[in-house]
Amino acid sequence: MGIMEIIGIAGSVSLLAGWRLYLCIFATGLAMRLEALPVPEHLASLAVLANPWVMGIALIGALAEFFADKVIWLDSAWDAVHTFVRPVGGALLALAIVDPSDPATQVVAFLLGGGASFLAHGGKASARAVVNTSPEPVSNIAASSVEDIATVGLLWLAYEYPMLAAGIAAVLLLIAIALLWLAQRILKRLFFGKKPKGNS
Repeated sequence: MGIMEIIGIAGSVSLLAGWRLYLCIFATGLAMRLEALPVPEHLASLAVLANPWVMGIALIGALAEFFADKVIWLDSAWDAVHTFVRPVGGALLALAIVDPSDPATQVVAFLLGGGASFLAHGGKASARAVVNTSPEPVSNIAASSVEDIATVGLLWLAYEYPMLAAGIAAVLLLIAIALLWLAQRILKRLFFGKKPKGNS
């Protein structure tokens, strides 16, 4: 596996961890236990995700997140708590993916993985805050369900097709930036009213 594939997988997993950290850990561990995801020698440290205890705790977290994320405003409270958890988790996942014999690459992966997770988390949390301004619960449940399905599907793509992983990471990064920008504009209009005259 080439360096670009490794970086692509690390970036994709880190960005997805910013949406659904526990689901990323559980799905990866489950794929390993079912031998659907062969682990190359240099990714051996990821095998810890297939540990029954790690999978059990990740499953509890994933289930809690699944239900909390469907309830209006509870999802934002959950996101607020995980502002500190998801970036660290994403950074550690990225760290586990790169070659452990290269400390410089590990430091870069840790920093970029944490930053990618934080950016994805910020985009998700901002978008959900906007969705929560709608009084009906359907849009909240729909947005959360899309995130669940997208996380599993994109995680599978990243591991199954490493050459596509860098492209997946780039698309996720653009989505996160777009969500942050869109949420900022909508929240500004909601809370600060119309734009001052003279602005286009």
